[in-house]
Amino acid sequence: MAEEGVPVIRYEELPEGPAVVLLDQRRLPGEETEVVCTDVPALVDAIQSLAVRGAPVLGITGGYGVALAAALRVDVADAAEQLANARPTAVNLAYGARRVEAAYREAERAGEGAEAAAVRALAQARALHREDAEGSARLAEYGSALLEELVPGGGLRILTHCNTGRLVSGGEGTALAVVKAVHRAGALRRLWVGETRPLLQGARLTAYEAAKAGMAYSVLTDGAAGSLFASGEVDAVLVGADRIAADGSVANKVGTYPLAVLARHHRVPFVAVAPVTTIDPATASGCDIEVEQRAAHEVTVGPWGGSGLSGAEGKEGRALVPVGAQAYNPAFDVTPSELVTAVVTDEGVASPVTAERLTELCSASRRQASRSADGMMRS
Repeated sequence: MAEEGVPVIRYEELPEGPAVVLLDQRRLPGEETEVVCTDVPALVDAIQSLAVRGAPVLGITGGYGVALAAALRVDVADAAEQLANARPTAVNLAYGARRVEAAYREAERAGEGAEAAAVRALAQARALHREDAEGSARLAEYGSALLEELVPGGGLRILTHCNTGRLVSGGEGTALAVVKAVHRAGALRRLWVGETRPLLQGARLTAYEAAKAGMAYSVLTDGAAGSLFASGEVDAVLVGADRIAADGSVANKVGTYPLAVLARHHRVPFVAVAPVTTIDPATASGCDIEVEQRAAHEVTVGPWGGSGLSGAEGKEGRALVPVGAQAYNPAFDVTPSELVTAVVTDEGVASPVTAERLTELCSASRRQASRSADGMMRS
């Protein structure tokens, strides 16, 4: 299985110095190669070019990036700022960077010195990585139990969008971790994989993971989802999230909102699966979520858009539209809470999705953090 292959992310002490090493998601599924980032600007570029992507693993990346800056004795505050702002919609990225920065600052205030502070920062980043893996297992447990309640009897046909598996996590993922648990229980009939235009994270990455796991799956064009619902072929929709506002609005890969509307019309459960750190109490509503706008050439240039994927396949990009055509290319859209059946987190499930229930889940997370072994608050 892919889980036994190239690690998605790791911090390495190489002969030439410390580095954050990433599985290059731009080159999947054709080849499993790595990107070695020996400084923060290289890591920021890897994030923005989607060599690494997915909310939880972006948090881990942000944490390791700050630890790398500390080890290199460069400005830690500046590094944390660069990393936190590399992709503005993904709240976990800023969370990971700020959490490790806080550990570094605490060591400084304690008079531990730069070397000891760097050690503390790396320990905190590794703790974040470990906790994400543990949280992923809880997501799978809570999510699969919820599906048993919502759609009893097994034989599930689940539709997913973008990529939410091992590639986005320290563990098995978020929504796809739930699907894997259902599959292992023998209750998955088919996984429907939305291709996820324009960069095809579903077709390239989720299909790659589904094949490695031995699932029965089919890839569909994003525009075919409506006919799939209309024919009664979808039992549940499972997606991830890059930010969840205090009111329960869910920001996820563009194309998620139309699936939620379809699911509501056809009375199909629509479930978002994300670690509790994806809930952002400081963002009051979906209207307040900053949606990242990406470059037009990802839409206007083929065969794989302008993400670097064309080169990864050894093909030259070609224009798909008339010269001078404008493009609208938001990376995410926002689904209001009234269209979300449940939000599954590593601290429990919110169903119905209310501000009060999300606050309870965040409070539970803070209580757990305050009992952590190093005694540091992680909120």
